Amino acid sequence: MNYPENLKKGDTIGICAPSGGVADEQAIKKLELAEKQLQELGYKVIETESVRKEERGRSASGKQRAKEFMELLENNEVKLIIFAQGGDFLIEMLEYLDFEKIKTLKPKWMQGYSDITGIHYLWNMMLERPSIYCENVKDYAMKPLFRNLTDALKIASGEEIEQTSFEKHEEIIDFRIEQPEQPLENQESIEVLPDKTEELQKSYHLTEKTKWINLKGEEKIEFKGRAIGGCLDCIKAFIGTKYDNVKQYIETYKEDGIVWFLEVFEMSTPIVYLTLWQMKEAGYFKNCNGIIFGRPLFIRNDYDTDFNQTVKDVLGDLQIPIICDADVGHVSPQLAMVNGAILEITSQEGKGKVKTILQ
Repeated sequence: MNYPENLKKGDTIGICAPSGGVADEQAIKKLELAEKQLQELGYKVIETESVRKEERGRSASGKQRAKEFMELLENNEVKLIIFAQGGDFLIEMLEYLDFEKIKTLKPKWMQGYSDITGIHYLWNMMLERPSIYCENVKDYAMKPLFRNLTDALKIASGEEIEQTSFEKHEEIIDFRIEQPEQPLENQESIEVLPDKTEELQKSYHLTEKTKWINLKGEEKIEFKGRAIGGCLDCIKAFIGTKYDNVKQYIETYKEDGIVWFLEVFEMSTPIVYLTLWQMKEAGYFKNCNGIIFGRPLFIRNDYDTDFNQTVKDVLGDLQIPIICDADVGHVSPQLAMVNGAILEITSQEGKGKVKTILQ
């Protein structure tokens, strides 16, 4: 694994938008607050041209997004890239990336999640370069910073940390049910005024008790291996394409064993089943020491079957430990998961730990 140079105070953090952009007034204000706070922590911050643009779910054309991403990769002053936003169309820029040229550039830390899976996944599989699956840049507007945000910066600084599960989390949404108007604490319905910026700096709206689930009823689960994963909605798009290097990757790191971390943004339980079935039949879970699933955000439970039962139905025959409802992905807060690192994962009595080993 080709680790980047460690982030230090005084280094430059680059922000770009390889998927959606930050265009409305509230989002821009959060972006500015986040940049200010990163600067207060001792870092320089730069943006690429299209970060504050948005049209039809895209910050710019695929070619332009690739160009701006490459600008940060080629900028030796930039030691960490934190992405502006997720979205749906990151894959459009992939054809414009010169992977042979990228191989000649020094690795650098990158951070983001959701549609940013397309970068994490390919950098790990094709380039053997690790990256941090955690919040995009706007969450750095909150004061004080939640510990997952500071943990992500610690990892980029070269620290091998042990993260513990959170006591509470935000709500999971069944998207068949009409949702009530979001409360002020959710930060998405508030009016942005010059003297109300403190509303944008509020932390997560934590209402639900966190409980990790050992899927087969084990009292305690422990496993360790080389991590690969991200948002399942995005990963399914790569299966069988020219970007699919999973079989070679899991063979390369078979001595370490593989740990998959997966989470869902928006799916029905049948689509979850079909996607995991396809991955299993494609050999993705060979050499796997365990799988950890985050809580899905928008989930439609069809056929009276919920997410965890669906996972058990399709993957229960694998002779590996499986954890569900973990602090991974869209249901905040999420742990900082490092694609490409060695992860030691423990789950017992509803609580969990993830130790990151940078080797």
